[in-house]
Parts: sequence; C-alpha cells; structure tokens
Amino acid sequence: MYWLRLPSQASIDKFIPKSKFFEKAVVNTKLKDEFTRNIQRITRKYKLSDTTIGIPKTETIEEIQIFEIQLRQKIISKNILKLIDKAIPYPILYVLVYQDDVAYAISYQDTVARNYYISDWNQDISFDFNGINLEKVYQNTITSFITKQDASDQDFETTVTRDAQIKSLTIEIQVLQNKVKNQKQFNKKVELNKILLHKQQALQKLSS
Repeated sequence: MYWLRLPSQASIDKFIPKSKFFEKAVVNTKLKDEFTRNIQRITRKYKLSDTTIGIPKTETIEEIQIFEIQLRQKIISKNILKLIDKAIPYPILYVLVYQDDVAYAISYQDTVARNYYISDWNQDISFDFNGINLEKVYQNTITSFITKQDASDQDFETTVTRDAQIKSLTIEIQVLQNKVKNQKQFNKKVELNKILLHKQQALQKLSS
C-alpha cells in the first residue's frame, strides 16, 4: 500500500458518494455508466492548506486535495478524472488503487488545455510536499511525474512545455512509423522517412 509523508492534521479520510459528482456537472448516460462501472469508492484522504501543513496559499492555489479512488477495473479513465476535476475547485492528486496496485494522477491547466500526468502502475514516485507556498507544492507534485528529463535547473513552465513537446513528438513519430510501414510507393516512403528522421532528431535533442 502507498504511503504519503503528511502530518496527521492534513488527514480527512472522508467518503464521497459518487452521486455528488453528477450534481456538479451535466453528465451524459455513457459517462455516468463508465463512472459507476469503473469506480468502487472515492475517499477524500488529505487536504493540503495553510491550516493543515502550515504552507501559505496563493491567489491561484488556495489548497490541494488528495483523493483515493478504488477501482473496479485496472483502467484509468481521463474522462472520469475530468468529471471530478470539474466538480472540485482545487487541484487534486489522485491515488488510484486496484487491488494491490497503485498509480497516481494529477492535472495541470495551462492557457490552452488541461493536461493529465498519470504514472505507471506501481511506479516509484517520491512526492515533495514542501515549498514556499502551495503553488510551489503543486508544481513540485507535477514535476514528480516528469521523469524523462532532469528538470532541476529549469523553471516550471519550461519543464511542462518541454514535456508536452516530447509527448507530442512521440505520438507523431509513432504515426509516421505506421505510415512508413504501410506505404507501398517507394518515393512516398522515402519522403516519409525523411520527415520521420527529422522528428526523431528533434525528440532526441529535447530528451537529451
């Protein structure tokens, strides 16, 4: 079982009925069925705030919630996480539990979209719940998910932007590799390989 190093005064350990999340947003039948089928129990485990961990809030981050979600299936649905995020006005670190397996997730809302960071099952992640304020704690929590690069000398915005670029290039490369594999015309295959090489070089540069 997971263990988060947090003081006892941050503990809430309060069960939340699944129906509460349907009251906060318009939910179609498909999503409601997915929610009910995949989620066994939701517990509000911890609240990180100035009163519970002694770290001051900021204008953007007043508190951080930690939810434990017990799953019926070993599936992590971003649609379900989005529904919960819409219902709760604070950032949430998710602890996703399926039997003896544990994964973590958190979202980050930039100027364009909400991006989700989701760990592998049973991935060893060390969260740092310290900082000069809760915004820094939130940023530290997000960067804990970014393991493809050394972010120690980078500011937060640079780190998340670079990580998003790496993920985007990785998807583009996978698509191009499939196109090259399925392309029958030699000339078109050569052109696709040139683009693929360029993308691979860009990814290698970002990842180094």
